[in-house]
Amino acid sequence: MLRPLVAADFDQWREVRRRNLGWLTRWEPRPAEGYPNDTVDRNAFGARCGAREREWQLGTGYGFGIFVEGSFAGEINLSGVQRGPFQNAYVGYWIDEAHAGKGYVPESLVVVARFAFEDVNLHRLQVAIIPRNKASRRVVEKLGLRDEGVALRYLAINGAWEDHIRYAITSEEWFERRDQLLLEWATPLPTVRRRTDR
Repeated sequence: MLRPLVAADFDQWREVRRRNLGWLTRWEPRPAEGYPNDTVDRNAFGARCGAREREWQLGTGYGFGIFVEGSFAGEINLSGVQRGPFQNAYVGYWIDEAHAGKGYVPESLVVVARFAFEDVNLHRLQVAIIPRNKASRRVVEKLGLRDEGVALRYLAINGAWEDHIRYAITSEEWFERRDQLLLEWATPLPTVRRRTDR
């Protein structure tokens, strides 16, 4: 199931993030100095959930926790939503190492793409991945997202400017491939709960 994280998810979030520290931080931006750590500070996690809720309300971002058999296992987010002539969002995801390689992230990405293209009416999704992050690259390659080339020193990750391969899919590609992607990765369709479904 995919649903927005809420403050009550803190204990599960903290346990998964602490256990996966080495697995995840090498692929993530460093937390800003002077800000509380949301993996140890319940209030900081609550503030993070509140910020994500405001993004939903404004239509600028849509964050989901990935839950496997009722337990928190990772996240997938649509961020930086841009309207006007671009109609674009960026997708980021991570999964508990204990659940890696089991198809949960490709499945989640297909469900989020359906949400983005059919509910939010975006035209384009982009995923940027460090070339040596083979596990994340396997996700987009399994789904056949288009490789648009390498962006040099694209994002500051764990203290260093890292190149990223940019992958993308447009709404035209989604509707052309939708039935097959849903059949292969999301049958039966997983539950997606929106902010109003609490």
